[in-house]
Amino acid sequence: MDNNQGKRVIVVGTRQSALALTQTGQVIDELKRISEKHGFDYTFEVKKIVTKGDRILDVTLSKVGGKGLFVKEIEQALVDGKIDLAVHSMKDMPYELPEGLMNGATPRRVDPRDCLVTRQGGGLDDLPQGARVGTSSLRRSCQLKNARPDLQLESIRGNIDSRIRKLETEGFDAVVLASAGLTRMGWQDRISANIPVDVCLPAVGQGALGIECRENDQQIRELLALLNDKETELTVRAERSFLGSLNGGCQVPIGAYCIMGDEVEGQNGIRNLTMTGMVGSPDGATLLKEVMQGTDPEQLGKDVAAALVARGADRILAEIGG
Repeated sequence: MDNNQGKRVIVVGTRQSALALTQTGQVIDELKRISEKHGFDYTFEVKKIVTKGDRILDVTLSKVGGKGLFVKEIEQALVDGKIDLAVHSMKDMPYELPEGLMNGATPRRVDPRDCLVTRQGGGLDDLPQGARVGTSSLRRSCQLKNARPDLQLESIRGNIDSRIRKLETEGFDAVVLASAGLTRMGWQDRISANIPVDVCLPAVGQGALGIECRENDQQIRELLALLNDKETELTVRAERSFLGSLNGGCQVPIGAYCIMGDEVEGQNGIRNLTMTGMVGSPDGATLLKEVMQGTDPEQLGKDVAAALVARGADRILAEIGG
């Protein structure tokens, strides 16, 4: 690695929410540490970018439509050379990236589970009969309806703080959020209970970040390679392969979670991957799940998707327009 590269200001693109800025700051801190360790003379600047998903707050995400609601404008800035890398929540990233862009690093994942923030405390089983629960995610609502058909699932948008405030201002009994977001903000104490993955499978890549860059920017690629966490990369690749095989956006009832085993398989030293994939109907009446193992992340994702399609997942997604 060439550590005699000249001074460079690296412009980092991000959404402007508190969570996006916090996780971008955490990534930059780590990149500074890596740069100093390897003798790179880099400084970092943050460029805030407003996305379509940030502008439209009065409509549920599933009705806004399209893929890449929270990344398109940021990716365009990358293509145009206005920024050098972008920090995304991996669950917001479509499977297909624009030509010339790549995912340069997947840092170590934090807790992938969904969680409940409730007025009374306690978990899913502790919610009163007919409780009002806020979420804008079809994936979450279909699984929660399947587990608790009595719940009243209602749309709720906005940043983490405003959604939590709506517990009081709009009379919700609970809101569903990603544990990772609260963890990154340092708000773990607000979590009433995490929802087990066997009750509510996370979104593809939930809890992980994707650091996107231009394929032809060798300096940035070398820097990001030092930030990459191999286990997170492989498990998220399997989940994203599953998403791509189903041609699903991030706002359809698709969930996936892949974990890496401890045992080394075969002569190539790869550890086994176990992936669970889910497709459900928005009303929660149908919930299809498959669990498979393998050592090739892309193939594993395709195999789980194919097994679900064989059981009718494609028809469910076609009805939703996913």
